[in-house]
Amino acid sequence: MNAPDNEFLAEEEDQYQDENQDENQDELFEHHRFVADAKQGLFRVDKFVADRLPNTSRNRVQNAIDSGTVFVNDKPTKANYKVKPHDVVTIVMGQPPRDKTILPQDIALNIVYEDDDILIINKPSGMVVHPGFGNYENTLINALVFHFKNLPTKNGLDRPGLVHRIDKETSGLLVVAKTEIAMNHLARQFFDHSIQRRYQALVWGDVVQDEGTITGNLDRSPKDRRIMAVFADGGQGKHAVTHYKVLQRFGYVSLLEYALETGRTHQIRVHSQYIKHPIFNDSSYGGNKILRGTVFTKYKQFVENCFAKMPRVALHAKTLGFIHPTSGKDMFFEAALPPDFVAVISSWQNYVNYKPLPEED
Repeated sequence: MNAPDNEFLAEEEDQYQDENQDENQDELFEHHRFVADAKQGLFRVDKFVADRLPNTSRNRVQNAIDSGTVFVNDKPTKANYKVKPHDVVTIVMGQPPRDKTILPQDIALNIVYEDDDILIINKPSGMVVHPGFGNYENTLINALVFHFKNLPTKNGLDRPGLVHRIDKETSGLLVVAKTEIAMNHLARQFFDHSIQRRYQALVWGDVVQDEGTITGNLDRSPKDRRIMAVFADGGQGKHAVTHYKVLQRFGYVSLLEYALETGRTHQIRVHSQYIKHPIFNDSSYGGNKILRGTVFTKYKQFVENCFAKMPRVALHAKTLGFIHPTSGKDMFFEAALPPDFVAVISSWQNYVNYKPLPEED
């Protein structure tokens, strides 16, 4: 069974589909965004940017300015512009050439299941799935090419065995193909949305409905291309549907189960923000601030302690189900919440059990 060439790789929320070309183009460029401090002195913009990109020469920054890809407050700028306090400086630069050879590295893997066709891996938070700008080593792919030989690839991409992926900070289950037949078969299931994937996330706020569905097209944010934004259905972006169910309520936060109907970049994270319940400690989508609760100092200290216990986005790929590519059997796997996630849930449970919930300000 052959999957369409542009539709073989699903991301945590981003099935390749026809985004293969867009993704490859994004990997050819660096995207940066800086906000000048309130006490920022007046600096030429080329120096301002170069000082914040330690591996980038000032000449390279000036070339980007000449190409019209450096913006101050969303407007193209010149090299002699003086950056002022609170200015927002964004820059897009072509990445420098690099050797695309994947370095095999002896990195331990938590293999939940293995046979001749597939691997199921429980990825820890903090591990990047595949090499990319700024992360060419210590990725899941570096580990895979060390432990397994002749993993299949698709379309010449340097991602042997990879069928889908999850974000660096997200923990949980991934399936890896060990043969080309397995890769094509699994890719088709991702494309047909027949793969069963359920995530658990701790989100800010007391979600009103016990169950619900979030819809809204997703595309790169016009203000910051490193993150996604929601657009009206039928307009810009790609159709995205996320189903959710409330598992537990803790007054100021809720534990949700998410099921993906589509697979888009950051789908769960941006959809959570869209319904005003961003994921706890998600710095990209505003969840790393105290969004619900009181002004009491002890409460603030409690939340900050929770952030310290789980210094990453509170999102876990908990279950994964699919049809085995050769046997045709139904396969189902479940990964327990990791210790940091369990610790934070326990903290909130104890807080609501022993602390009365005062009126919110």
